[in-house]
Amino acid sequence: MYRFDNRTVLTLDAGGTNLVFGAMRGNEFVVDPITYPSNSTDLDLCIATMVKGFEEVIAKLDVKPVAISFAFPGPADYPNGIIGGYLPNFPSFRSGVALGPYLQQKFGIPVFINNDGDLFAYGEAMAGALPEINRRLEQLGSPRRYRNMLGYTFGTGFGIGMVIDGKLNLGNNSCVETFCLRHKYDPDLIVEAGVSVNAVKRLYAEFSGINDSSLEPKDICDIAAGKRQGDMEAAKKAFHAFGEVAGDAMASAVTLTDSIVVIGGGLTGAAEYYKPALLGQMRGIMHTISGEQVDRIPLKVFDLDDADQFAQFAAGAARPLKIYGSEETVIYDPQKSTGIIKSVLGASKAISIGAYSFALSQLDSKSDN
Repeated sequence: MYRFDNRTVLTLDAGGTNLVFGAMRGNEFVVDPITYPSNSTDLDLCIATMVKGFEEVIAKLDVKPVAISFAFPGPADYPNGIIGGYLPNFPSFRSGVALGPYLQQKFGIPVFINNDGDLFAYGEAMAGALPEINRRLEQLGSPRRYRNMLGYTFGTGFGIGMVIDGKLNLGNNSCVETFCLRHKYDPDLIVEAGVSVNAVKRLYAEFSGINDSSLEPKDICDIAAGKRQGDMEAAKKAFHAFGEVAGDAMASAVTLTDSIVVIGGGLTGAAEYYKPALLGQMRGIMHTISGEQVDRIPLKVFDLDDADQFAQFAAGAARPLKIYGSEETVIYDPQKSTGIIKSVLGASKAISIGAYSFALSQLDSKSDN
């Protein structure tokens, strides 16, 4: 949407370990990233580091930026730029910090802060997976076009973002979340206990009986692929369990939003080991009280990374249908479809494009009023 826009927006990838500063114009970075430690346990030092990073980026630009826009991990009062609440990666912000208003006063330009899952979904919807899906559908001669997208990030946590009809859905309280849904196999646990980096590590240890704290999900993925010594079956079983728990939560969200799903984050590289279980949950069967069989999701679910399945997704099941009381016909496609696709942009770039697009959309919206 803003691919040819000439406005510049300052960006920040705010992680618990590092703060990575940049500037974006026309969906592309225009300066080399600047990285500093987050100092997330020291509020004064963390904020001073943010100011320093943005100042250094501004010094590299040949034009004045129109806004600052970035992602922050965790729930907050994002519309008002106030960070606070349950923030494991930024404990010094838990009691509430008016970060957006502070930065706006400091730099004299609008500041927009959002959840990283939200901006991942928005970036993929604006310039990644969603336009790519629609482009391929057009190329294959399909009349179908999609407007709604759920974005899930698999990494340290289980993040979500929701784009409805091309607009980022922030909810009433800027609190569209998935980490706190119930765990499929232990309803007293949050779903994130089964869908995270730590979940994969814990599950592998449980299934293999091997307590090796040095093993990361990449190592466990290599074990599953036979590229590294270890318990191959336990590694596959760990990812399968991960996929089942994730798929159960995602099935509910897709049912409520009728959306395409894009997945990204650090665990995307292991998708071949958890995606079958994830799809299995979404394609599952339930029953009515009378015993009638009902699909878990009232949509046919396709793996859009598979060329054959994408072709079936595009083809649909269209057929001529007679108009009642007439010999004339209309085309009717009874197949309602959705699908899952891996990130087209990569999580980091998707979040940055999401931040850039969100800032410009907000500025444009204000100028229209």
